[in-house]
Amino acid sequence: MDRRKFVGAIAAAAGSAAPLPAAQGGKPVREKPLNADYWGPQYYDQQERQHLNEVLDTGRPFRWYGRGSQPPMKVATFEKEFAARMNTKYALAVTSGTAALETAMAALQIGPGDEVIIPAWTWHSSATAVVRAGGLPVFAEIDESFNIDPKDIEHRITPKTKLIMAVHLQGCPADMDAILPIARKHGIKVLEDCAQSVGGSYKGKPLGSMGDISIYSHQLNKTITAGEGGAVVTNDPVLFERASRFHDLGSIRGLHGGIVGKPVLDVFVGANYRMSEFTGGVMLAQLRKLDRIVGDVRSNARRVYDGIRDLSGIRFRHLPDPAGDLGTAVFIRFNTKQQREKFQSMMRAENVPVAPPGGSVVMPVLPYIVNKVTVHPDWPTWTSPRGKSIKYGPATCPRTLDILDRFAGPAIDPKYTTRETDDIIAAIRKVYPAVV
Repeated sequence: MDRRKFVGAIAAAAGSAAPLPAAQGGKPVREKPLNADYWGPQYYDQQERQHLNEVLDTGRPFRWYGRGSQPPMKVATFEKEFAARMNTKYALAVTSGTAALETAMAALQIGPGDEVIIPAWTWHSSATAVVRAGGLPVFAEIDESFNIDPKDIEHRITPKTKLIMAVHLQGCPADMDAILPIARKHGIKVLEDCAQSVGGSYKGKPLGSMGDISIYSHQLNKTITAGEGGAVVTNDPVLFERASRFHDLGSIRGLHGGIVGKPVLDVFVGANYRMSEFTGGVMLAQLRKLDRIVGDVRSNARRVYDGIRDLSGIRFRHLPDPAGDLGTAVFIRFNTKQQREKFQSMMRAENVPVAPPGGSVVMPVLPYIVNKVTVHPDWPTWTSPRGKSIKYGPATCPRTLDILDRFAGPAIDPKYTTRETDDIIAAIRKVYPAVV
């Protein structure tokens, strides 16, 4: 039977004599489980290989110098093109998204006594970068976009608050129209953490172009990847200079010094987060494919949304800007955790697995956060009166826990075929009415 006719038949039957779900004795939509793959490596081809071979041929894997007289240029070119793509003046390539966050903390001069407001649901590095700088993470609830709830920010601001971290989680832009005015009202900086949403946008603006400083990750799970890697962007020359210095042992090389015009800072203690030419070459090839990857995954996500949005009562993840969402997954809201788990089980029987929101953790409930464990008992983060008084644990983020318990959906792969997206649609149309 033609696949489109099959899906159409399911749609016509929705709400009446829908096909029997596999969990109830019907035939599964697929014979074998549908699997999403890592995005970036699916687009590897001769372009990545050529850049790697050029680095091998020159024998100059270090970005600043090496054999011969021709300066290495992979990382430098990546920085230039990345800044242009993200609509910022400056871009700095680093070794990972975590390194990017720690570099941004140094650029912003986050330190002991400074408070940073972070969503309760995020990746470890968003909070640990603050802790490693000596600052104090203050967690805010998320809303049904799975991003920080702008309505839960302002009452958490104190005279010590120095930064709000807008983390664009699992492909979805945070509500920048609400977050930015709060920060500006209180004279607080905004960092956009775009690690999970590289290539996304908010009302026509690239994610990372709206905050005071922004970071990206190029780890395997991200939109484009060299296995590891990261970037910091900003429009502020002093923030860029401080970031460049921090990532390179406190110094600033001629290239970055020339970019800012005239360095204004002295040498200070830094780290070593320099990207290699091998990573830079792969990332340059991947960056030039970014719009294609994003276009492919968005197209597949739209097909799934369009194929199921007429189901009676169906509710999706809130998208502050649907056009800017990457389409990483199509999340469906349920009334209870039990409904969500039943949906997962029944979809698994159709060989179209779904999952709850992922790629992050609820930070305030993790034992090392609850117990305030750092690298040394005298680490400044939690030794001040304010640090000692702040409490973490489930009681600090009940709404976050509730929201995450009631959503699940299929991951979307940029290389899914029409048949595979039709299978997702068909499985949801079979299972969802049986769950709710």
